[in-house]
Amino acid sequence: MVLDGEIVAVDEHGRPSFRRLQRRWPQQRRPSVQLVREVPTRFLAFDVVNIDGEDVMHWPYRERRELLDTLMVMERSPALTVPRHWTDVAPADMLAICADQHHEGIVCKRLDSPYRSGRSRDWIKVPVRATTEAVIVGAFAGPRGEVGALILAAHDEAGRLVLLGQVGTGFSGAERRRLATLLAGTEAPAPPVAEGASMSGVQWFKPRYVGEVAYREYHAGKGLRHASWKGLRSAPVSAVCLPRDAGAVAG
Repeated sequence: MVLDGEIVAVDEHGRPSFRRLQRRWPQQRRPSVQLVREVPTRFLAFDVVNIDGEDVMHWPYRERRELLDTLMVMERSPALTVPRHWTDVAPADMLAICADQHHEGIVCKRLDSPYRSGRSRDWIKVPVRATTEAVIVGAFAGPRGEVGALILAAHDEAGRLVLLGQVGTGFSGAERRRLATLLAGTEAPAPPVAEGASMSGVQWFKPRYVGEVAYREYHAGKGLRHASWKGLRSAPVSAVCLPRDAGAVAG
């Protein structure tokens, strides 16, 4: 039996957690018994490719899914899971449910599609993306005097400006040049955030400008995951606060 899927580590609420998986990811040897207990993993089976030597890649997804569900009933194991699927719910509604339950996103598949390796218009991964406003406090230089990546900050519950993360994608060339011009003359001799003391190669700026970023997750101390620049915003710097920590979300 050949399955298509991925290994995940789940949090205390049973949700896949990329941050927890990273604790198991770089292991160069067998993980310790303690680590296996602290960070259990399981295999999420998304599709079936071959069964008892028979290639079923040409079967329509609807039939492969029925076969997969049957196999999972026969192969009951806590380490093997098949995610639920729906055929009568609009993708937008499913994405909203995913966001409400703090999952990463959905995969939409055409019911009559064969199995194809690589990217395909028949299978579309749609991630849940949150947005947040952030204060620009620094930047890594890009080519030709453009902005490479921005260093972002926000206020914590005590009102202190703290490091939020960085963003290096989502900019057009014109936007990078515009930001470089905008930030010129606002250079700061020292980092506006305490965490910046350990960072090198950064040009720091006075906290005067606010932008918006889209992102997958935010974890305190680890920053934004998969951040993408959306543009400058007119919000006052003092009103920009940290987003909710994904690691602190209640079930």
